[in-house]
Order: sequence, then structure tokens, then C-alpha cells
Amino acid sequence: MPGFSDQLREAAAPIWDAQLEHPFVRGIGDGTLAAAPFRHWVRQDYLFLADYARLLALAAARAPSVELMERFADLARSTLHDEMALHRSYAADWGVSAEELEAERPTATTRGYADFLLRTAALGDFAELVAALLPCMWGYSDLGRALAARGRPAEERYARWIDMYADEEFAVLARWCREACDAAAEGAGEDVRARMREAFLISARYELAFWEASWREEPPLLA
Repeated sequence: MPGFSDQLREAAAPIWDAQLEHPFVRGIGDGTLAAAPFRHWVRQDYLFLADYARLLALAAARAPSVELMERFADLARSTLHDEMALHRSYAADWGVSAEELEAERPTATTRGYADFLLRTAALGDFAELVAALLPCMWGYSDLGRALAARGRPAEERYARWIDMYADEEFAVLARWCREACDAAAEGAGEDVRARMREAFLISARYELAFWEASWREEPPLLA
């Protein structure tokens, strides 16, 4: 039986489709994306991951059960200790040093997305928080699997990127996040579900905007 997350995905279908057809994403899929926009994405995504880890830590703090607390705490730790380390290694393959990653300033899009997520975590309820974090994990899993189905590009670094997000372990994580969202919506009033829907759609739009910002090589904000 379809869950609430299926309703969210249906509402976001035009945004989801636009992500897959965005020239940045298509360029990864066929291996033709120029290096400069991708390096921009690598630097900005590193900054975003740090704030996403904060979001996961806040999810652990606000979770209604010990089981959820443990899972979100594990996700926050793995993001900080594993995913960000992999990101540094992957960035090095593109000529982006760890020092450059740490010195990077956020663009308006990166700052806006992170601020929205952290504001939702601080001022919204747990159900909104879970809905807001879902488009990132679910979206990357869907993109990875869709690109993998089209065939690996000749550019090995892009092929590895696709492999990472098409991986079944990542899909399992995305499914778990969907289940957490469905559980949060279960028994919730329509007002809560409406706020969850709004949070999900805003995050989905930011995901699309993130691709566009790197495609245009949006300049960082001033210090």
C-alpha cells in the first residue's frame, strides 16, 4: 500500500524529472560535463554535507524513540567520518585539495538550502524535519540508479560517482528514510501533513537549484 512518502514523490514529480534532465546531471551520465562545474559541485557539496550532518544530529536529538535516535546519530557520525572523508578523496581526484574544501565559502544556494533545513529542524516538529531531509537521500538514490540504467560513461570519475549513488546500500538507506517519513505522518493531522509536504517540496526545489548553481558556477557569498 502506498505510503505518505509516495504522495510526496507524486507531488514533486515535475521537480524530480527536471533534476534527471538537468544538463549538469545529464553531463555526468554521458561523461560530457566539463570539469569546472563539477569541481564547483564538489566544493559546495562538501560544505552542504557538514550542515546535513548537523541536521541528522538534530534529528537524533528530536527523535521520538531511542531506536530513531540511534539510527540518526549513526547517520550523522557516518556522514562526518566516512562520507566527508570519501568526499575529500574524491575531490582530490579532481584536483581539489582538502585545504580548498575547508576554505570554500557557500554560494547563496548552498546557504539558503542549509539554512532552510536547520531552521526546519529548530522550529518545526520532527515530522517536518524528516520530510525536509528526505529529498536529498531519496533524490540521489533515484538519480544514481536512473543514470546507471543508461550505461556507465567513459569518464571513469563520473562512472564512480554514478556507482556510488546507484549502490543498493544507499538505496536501502533511502528506503529507511522514506519509512521514517511514513511513520511520522501516520496518525498526524492534516495540518502536520501539509507542513511535511511543504518542507519536502522546498527541499526538492533546492536540490534542483543546487545542480543549477554548479552548472552556472554560482559565485560564493562574500565573507
